[in-house]
Amino acid sequence: MSRADRARVGAYGAAACAAAYGSMKLAQALGANALADKDPLPPELRERLLARDPLFVASHWLLAAAAVVGVIVALATVRPWGAAVPRRLLLAITWTLGVFMIARSIGVVGFGFVGDALLLTGVHPPPVEHAALARDLARWDLLLWSPFFLLWGACWTMAGWRLGRRGPS
Repeated sequence: MSRADRARVGAYGAAACAAAYGSMKLAQALGANALADKDPLPPELRERLLARDPLFVASHWLLAAAAVVGVIVALATVRPWGAAVPRRLLLAITWTLGVFMIARSIGVVGFGFVGDALLLTGVHPPPVEHAALARDLARWDLLLWSPFFLLWGACWTMAGWRLGRRGPS
């Protein structure tokens, strides 16, 4: 696979992940559960999320809109019309998103493979009053959210890598 092909896979992968995530957040904003009960949040925030607290509903709308922007940015890295966007801006966005999402998946920023594994193995026990819920959410994070963010972050970095290798435009 050529470097250009890898960049296209990264860009289209990042766009697809953004579209999937945005669709889920849009569904949640419109009232659907759409995996909201699998979100690895602390119990008090989880209750507010599931009760459709206006702040959470607003955040779903914002995240859905951000996902639309993400699709556009991802496509701008490989589509001809993307040449109108400053390359340094695209580089900054793709690498920032890629590194952040990979860090999230690993567990550097709170959730992720490391934290989930520590909780599920008992090295870092959950709060006693929410132990069963914490273990259930850690399993979901370990099997769904962390791999998703790792894939999404890898796609962003693949797209960014190509931009960095392309030279000034």
